[in-house]
Amino acid sequence: MSDELSIKLEDAAATMGKAISHLEAELVKIRAGKANPVMLEGIVADYYGSPTPISQIANITTLDARTISVTPWEKNMLQVIERAIIAANIGINPQNDGVIIRLFLPPLTEERRKELVKKCNAEGEQAKVSIRNIRRDAIEQIKKLQKDGASEDECKDAEAAAQVATDKYISLVEKHLEAKEVEIMAV
Repeated sequence: MSDELSIKLEDAAATMGKAISHLEAELVKIRAGKANPVMLEGIVADYYGSPTPISQIANITTLDARTISVTPWEKNMLQVIERAIIAANIGINPQNDGVIIRLFLPPLTEERRKELVKKCNAEGEQAKVSIRNIRRDAIEQIKKLQKDGASEDECKDAEAAAQVATDKYISLVEKHLEAKEVEIMAV
């Protein structure tokens, strides 16, 4: 296989790997009944006029399996962080005691667990679509190389290799979804 085709396939595989990494990051944010500081990742508060992630203006820890504590480094940031958490609509009401903010995760009901599994499946479907789009783009690039004079056999092999990579990454998505579903449904 020519160097150009190999590079296209490696690029496609690397991009598919990024899609898996993104899926993993999104699945971690979906709570499975256990408190995890990552759940607050992506929530930004107004820090003196500049949107700043909460993790950069406060210490976030888990006190126990169902409690997250947020201790701001500046006391005047308590209300700002509290409003940011409420606005993020993560399904948890913050409890502000004037020093720290506590987030108590309620036990998951069966109905809520099913909703979370649906949310996970939606994230997984997004990852699959992304991986298929990467495959489509790679095959288009391979066909373009074929028009520019690359061997037809090499191009067919490269297309087959792109499909194999796609199948591999889609099965990885399925494994991640199965593991997360087991984690969510465990009582």
